[in-house]
Amino acid sequence: MKEKKFQSQRVYTISFAHFIHDVFSSFLAPLLPLIIEKLGISLSMVALLDIVRRVPSLFNPVLGLVAERRDVKYLVTFMPLITALSMSFIGVAPTYSALVILLFVSGISSALFHIPSPTMIKDASADEVGKGMSYYMVGGELARTVGPLLVTYAVSLWGLEGVYNLLPLAFLSSFILYTKIAKVKTDFHPKERVKGDVKALLVKYRAFFALLAGFILFQAVLRSSLTLYLPVYLVDDGATVAYAGISLAVLQFFGVLGVFLSGKISDKIGRGNTLMITSVGAVFFMALFIHNHSLLFLSFLGFFLFSATPVLMALVQDTNSSMPTFMNSIYMAINFGVGSLAVFSLGYMGDIVGLQETFFIANVIASGTIVMAFIISKYREKLL
Repeated sequence: MKEKKFQSQRVYTISFAHFIHDVFSSFLAPLLPLIIEKLGISLSMVALLDIVRRVPSLFNPVLGLVAERRDVKYLVTFMPLITALSMSFIGVAPTYSALVILLFVSGISSALFHIPSPTMIKDASADEVGKGMSYYMVGGELARTVGPLLVTYAVSLWGLEGVYNLLPLAFLSSFILYTKIAKVKTDFHPKERVKGDVKALLVKYRAFFALLAGFILFQAVLRSSLTLYLPVYLVDDGATVAYAGISLAVLQFFGVLGVFLSGKISDKIGRGNTLMITSVGAVFFMALFIHNHSLLFLSFLGFFLFSATPVLMALVQDTNSSMPTFMNSIYMAINFGVGSLAVFSLGYMGDIVGLQETFFIANVIASGTIVMAFIISKYREKLL
């Protein structure tokens, strides 16, 4: 029997694991200006790096089916360490091929972490799934605030090739996670697990996932332009690497505030209404930031841009299917697959017309999120 109240300690522990994982996975973007200079690669090749990291997520549905039949809390315990090990050595990668291998390994560990952890959050959140997802995403967004600052500071101390000196933090964090998550009781009962009909689930929720994919595609164009290319965009405009890293941290910090509030707000005013507000806000403040690279506009942009994520994750968990981990794996596959398409398109476009024009085009495309949010809001009951 599931407890009927919000289990805060379980939620905090899993959210902390999310924080540790994403601190190290966030190292790529702030290091890109230095990696580009070191290896002499183009923006299209940069895009391929991020795509390589996302490729394992295309197998999320298969991994999700496996996770339905296993107690996966130890994946949540140890995958952050694997990610930390691979990401800490990207600075010493002597060739583009070596960099690809390291990022592919981090992609595997990231996929194995992100499939079961939201379901564990759902199990611990009772009737406040939006609130639980907000705490979970605070861990991730706070990590992407701390990560750029941490790795920028590491570069100032040891240079690009000395980033691996941060590894003791990874081992210490993993030990803490092991002592905490080992005590977490899960609702895993392999003999009692209901066998879901995968085909039936896909047919039943095909319209829901199609709309979700549309929203994610339009948002990914805007989100990817900022989370991956913002430091390069600002450095090309004359900013220092340090300032670019700080700007990325500012974007992510206000994203923390957004994800902290949006899930809880969506529990009260509805998922669709919340998505409408976040979509309008993101497009509006992106336009202002393109016109004037003010940190104030970037702050509001981060707030609205990242606010959609816990709402989308709560929507997926609202389906209440007999296979929640599999349903989350479908969402993650869509999220990372569509994101890969957006990343490569932006990199290719950046090589042709420049990042200044690319950012403007990305914002125009992102206005499609408003339409998708409206449809989701209007037809939510039929979709779920």
